[in-house]
Amino acid sequence: MTRIALPDSFLRWPITHRALHDRAAGRIENSPTAIKAAVEAGYGIEVDLQLSSDGVPMVFHDEELDRLTDQTGPVNARTAAELGRIRLIGSTDTIPTLPEVLALIDGKVPLLIEIKDQSLTMGPTDGRLEAATAEALKGYTGDVAVMSFNPASIAHMARLAPQIPRGITTSAYDPEDWAPLPPDRCAHFRAIPDYDPTGSSFISHEAPDLARPRVAELKAQGAKVLCWTIRSPEAEAAARRVADNVTFEGYRAALPA
Repeated sequence: MTRIALPDSFLRWPITHRALHDRAAGRIENSPTAIKAAVEAGYGIEVDLQLSSDGVPMVFHDEELDRLTDQTGPVNARTAAELGRIRLIGSTDTIPTLPEVLALIDGKVPLLIEIKDQSLTMGPTDGRLEAATAEALKGYTGDVAVMSFNPASIAHMARLAPQIPRGITTSAYDPEDWAPLPPDRCAHFRAIPDYDPTGSSFISHEAPDLARPRVAELKAQGAKVLCWTIRSPEAEAAARRVADNVTFEGYRAALPA
């Protein structure tokens, strides 16, 4: 399977985690305001996708509405129009669609898209979110890459949009953190076995686990290594001893000269 190289922009410009969010300033994660702020600051942007009930990719992290809005229940039970009317708590923003976010960024900075696991078990997916994502990205000329914890999603993207760089979001897979995912499945994913079968060109790895030998092995084979989530300049300096770039929040990472 052909690998598509991650553009150099993803390695040069620090990547804002869920855009340049700051609740105290009214910039909620994955919101249009946080995305505009990241573009204005010149940072790369990472966002998350969930699927509406009518098949539209929505830029929203959680499966449920409860944490970030005054509504409750699953995102995938609402239409895109309904979700687009739901205000994010602490902001005047509402939940945006992926096409709306693409229009805001307009190729000005690199965009890293995490496709959230729709199976909720890290198992096979029906491909609906991946197909909607591929359709939304048709004709987009900016630097963009896709990733997911669930390799099944990246396998779909390899089939649906083979020209878009793709990668695996990876973790130490501590069974306590990943419950109810069974320990044997945690061990399976911890070994990052799906990098080659999905034709990935990068990983985005859990920062405290960057010293894992498998990460070094993949890097030696040519994989680019991103990491999540960095929350201080000190943590960034430590991560950059292994990682090619960082995904950060809660401070302003230094931009390249």
